[in-house]
Amino acid sequence: MDINIKIKDREGVIHNVLAPTDMAMNLMEVVRSYELAPEGTIGICGGMAMCASCQCYVTSNHELPEMSDDEDAMLAEAFDVEDNSRLGCQIQMTPELEGLEVELAPES
Repeated sequence: MDINIKIKDREGVIHNVLAPTDMAMNLMEVVRSYELAPEGTIGICGGMAMCASCQCYVTSNHELPEMSDDEDAMLAEAFDVEDNSRLGCQIQMTPELEGLEVELAPES
């Protein structure tokens, strides 16, 4: 099953995309598959929560899984962090996230 999510890119353009929930994809991989950020500017560490290149702001009221210590530590060192910042690589695409709205953080 696919879910609908809205992703605002770094130019401020909103993209309505379909994300599969049956392929163990995370938000960073969805952004990459739709090429919503230039190659080499997102998911640099490969989704290990070791860089903040996939930081995004969650603008919808979705209940997200709790942050891991790794994600929390990484965001503590990142730039442009807001209260609603998360690492895209740590947000798994699940049916519960239907209608998710996020904005990509500026490139650091």
